[in-house]
Amino acid sequence: MLYVWATLLTLLNAGWLVTVVLGLPGTWLMVISTALVAWWQWDRVMIGLPTLVVIAVLALLGEIAEFIAGVWGTKQFGGTNWGAGGALVGTLIGGLVGTFAIPVPVLGSLIGACAGAALGAWGFELSAGQKMKPSLKSAAGAGIGRLSGTVAKLAAGVLIWVIAAVAAFWP
Repeated sequence: MLYVWATLLTLLNAGWLVTVVLGLPGTWLMVISTALVAWWQWDRVMIGLPTLVVIAVLALLGEIAEFIAGVWGTKQFGGTNWGAGGALVGTLIGGLVGTFAIPVPVLGSLIGACAGAALGAWGFELSAGQKMKPSLKSAAGAGIGRLSGTVAKLAAGVLIWVIAAVAAFWP
């Protein structure tokens, strides 16, 4: 029965990992799923507390990296706080629109989020009185930053998935 739980957890966490690209909190869903299985199988010590702490820290680092990368990209390319705020708003809207407008699973959401970050930064920069060229530069930084942040969070998610799978199958 132990291997059934380990297999189910690994498959569920693989599904949660895909949601990271969609802009959803997949890393935290993996942490919660792993913690629930650990609690459910606590008498068998399937997954220990150190493993749970490590994957929770990785999830937190992934979130921080994702947030900072988007803002950093905007600022690095000369954007203002308005541009950084626009990038955040645009990411949310673009991720949703891309999910439905680009019918390629996962890729549509990622493209939508990056394009949304760029368009949001561009629009907010222009509305704050920036000229066109600096606004476009900020927009490029926002898009690149968003992509970098997603890749960093996805890397954290892959680590979480591997650690949870190894801990589940080899307690």
